[in-house]
Amino acid sequence: MARKSIEIASFKHVNPIPGGTRIGPLLVSSVIAARDPGEATVPEDPEAQYANLFHHIGQILAGAGAEWRHIARITFYVPDISFRDSCNPIWIQHFPDPESRPARHTQFVSNAKLATCEFIAYIDD
Repeated sequence: MARKSIEIASFKHVNPIPGGTRIGPLLVSSVIAARDPGEATVPEDPEAQYANLFHHIGQILAGAGAEWRHIARITFYVPDISFRDSCNPIWIQHFPDPESRPARHTQFVSNAKLATCEFIAYIDD
C-alpha cells in the first residue's frame, strides 16, 4: 500500500514533514499549529486559534480526499486549560450531530505558547 504525503498551502512545517499522511483508508496528521493561514503569525484569541486549526484540518482532509465525517479523533494541545471551552462552538459547528462526533482530548501543555492539534481519520469510501 502506497503512502501519500498531504501538503497544504495554508500551513507548512519548517522541518521536512508533511501536514499529514494517508496510507490506504488511514489519514494521520502531523502536528498542526494555530498559525494564520499562509503566515507565521498566531492570533492571541483562543477562538481565532481554533478557527485556524479547523481551517488547516479542513485543508488536510480535502488534500487527502476526506471529509469531516471521516475524523475519528482530534487531540488539542493548549497553553491554558481555559482554551478547552473555547473549542466548543466551532466543534459543534463542524460536528453538529451529538450521535456522530469524533473523540476529542484537550491536553494542557505548560510551556506552550499557542494551541496545536493532531488528528486521525479513517476514509472508508
